[in-house]
Amino acid sequence: MNENIKPYEIKMQKSLDSLNEEYSNIRAGRANPHLLDKIKVDYYGTPSALQAVANVSVPEARIIQIQPWESKLIKDIEKAIIASDLGLTPSNDGKVIRLVFPELTEERRKELVKDVKKKGENAKVAIRNIRRDANDAIKKLSKANEISEDEQKQIEDQVQKMTDKFVAEIDKVMEAKSKEVLTV
Repeated sequence: MNENIKPYEIKMQKSLDSLNEEYSNIRAGRANPHLLDKIKVDYYGTPSALQAVANVSVPEARIIQIQPWESKLIKDIEKAIIASDLGLTPSNDGKVIRLVFPELTEERRKELVKDVKKKGENAKVAIRNIRRDANDAIKKLSKANEISEDEQKQIEDQVQKMTDKFVAEIDKVMEAKSKEVLTV
């Protein structure tokens, strides 16, 4: 692979990684501990990741259980969860916080699939924009006589193959997430 297109491949990979991260935040009726990754809890005046101050587990398909290392953190953890945009109400028994995920309705599942597809299409647009930037950079090199026309065509072909690979990967991820959301 040509060293001129390596930075563009890295950008494309970042777009795919970003899409995967967005998908991990879409809840499909099942409890996924990664939904809590962005939640910060005030721990002795320092915002700390929830996983750093508590044990997070999934005892059942629709329940996340959070067991703080220190029982006095329960109130802070509950506040952080309520303040987040998860739309879940925590319940606690003094030792453990439980988040119960309601069963998704058919209508809500269809809305989520639309959202999954929209995010996937946005990622494809980002990939194509990166391809355009790469091709523009290659054309500039060619105009400046730093590479020959044959090399330009060869590199453009590599960029197109790389683009096709990432678009196919996005399609695969999008299909898998849609299937997960629609599964009851």
